[in-house]
Amino acid sequence: MNATIIRNGRIIDPANGRDEVGDLLIVDAAIADLSQLSSVNSPPNEIDARGLIVAPGLIDIHVHLREPGFAWKETIATGALAAAAGGFTTVVCMPNTSPAADSASTVTWIKDRARDTACVHVLPAGAISKNLAGEELAPIASLAHSGVVAITDDGHCIQNHELMRRAVEYARMVGLPVLDHCQDYHLVGNGVVNEGEWSTLLGLPGWPAAGEEAIVMRNILLAELCQHHIHCQHISSAGSVRLIREARARGVKISGEVCPHHLALTDASIETFDPKFKMNPPLRSERDIEALVDGIADGTLSILCSDHAPHAAFEKEVEFDKAPFGIIGLETELGLFIDILVHKRRAISIRRLVEMFTVEPARLLNLDAGTLSLGAKADVTLLDPDMEWTVDTNLFRSLSHNTPFSGWKLRGRAVRTIVAGETVFAL
Repeated sequence: MNATIIRNGRIIDPANGRDEVGDLLIVDAAIADLSQLSSVNSPPNEIDARGLIVAPGLIDIHVHLREPGFAWKETIATGALAAAAGGFTTVVCMPNTSPAADSASTVTWIKDRARDTACVHVLPAGAISKNLAGEELAPIASLAHSGVVAITDDGHCIQNHELMRRAVEYARMVGLPVLDHCQDYHLVGNGVVNEGEWSTLLGLPGWPAAGEEAIVMRNILLAELCQHHIHCQHISSAGSVRLIREARARGVKISGEVCPHHLALTDASIETFDPKFKMNPPLRSERDIEALVDGIADGTLSILCSDHAPHAAFEKEVEFDKAPFGIIGLETELGLFIDILVHKRRAISIRRLVEMFTVEPARLLNLDAGTLSLGAKADVTLLDPDMEWTVDTNLFRSLSHNTPFSGWKLRGRAVRTIVAGETVFAL
């Protein structure tokens, strides 16, 4: 019987309404009652968590691990190492691989690869449409049977509203949430940055906020029509926040998530034409950031995530409009969110932040995770909310370094990540 006891930490377990200083016992990879300590055969491994927060293992529901097909950007193994370094014990990988995760065989390959190489739990999402082309539905029931936790065409957006309606109806039948990348191709056109002052000054094609908001509105209508949950990915605009807030107030099954770069940066960052600042949806205005923060504070936007999107250096070292969209985020997101939302803007408490990384994603995806209940698997994250550190890409576990946050000084980070009772990362 293997045992570990984490002593004197502030245990925050929102699933059970727990927030207190105490000890947490792990026995044989599960959370155990402290009374079991007397029955442990050998002395337990002790971890001093004085001054730290002991939280359920954090969950990121929006990452790109690039396998199969793009292993020069990231592998499931290296992405999992990056997740562990960021404090995450569970990640959900997107289906825009090659081949796309639009069949049970590809999903099974991903699950087997994760089992053999990943140090954290890797849960695959399946595609909504075949080859993410938006023309024909993927075999949603087969994907559900293969073990996907959601369906999404992330990186792409189904433009045919009738096809999207059928996808939502099938998803309801098999009990899968629908995650949607909100982008109206006709409104966005060839836009690469937020449509506004900076796109005009720099002569870059604009990506209007309405291109996101039109699909958010479409999803609200379909969620209401089909009586099934649709989750809007990487929300970036004030209009999207308003639409989701109003719909949720009516009881519509709609939700949204926020990525750290949409809080930390505005479209003024593109002044240098550095492709590290190119992402989809693009960086927007300070007004949009204020609306996102308000949406997080009042619960309109319920989940925090990274949209971790690795690209090799040679792919980003081209002209801005030719570079791929996306930045990495697993190793910086927690520090950015704590620094911005808890310390600087004081929009939410550290307890609510933990809840947005545990209870909320577990509820959305029906995951057996995000809790320190007795008998639950021992996935635990230890956080130091006041630790000051500097982002150094040379220390990243990810294969790719495409981040605009290199050299940033942040306050708050994970100091230990425990998966199934075993430490997979420690400072």
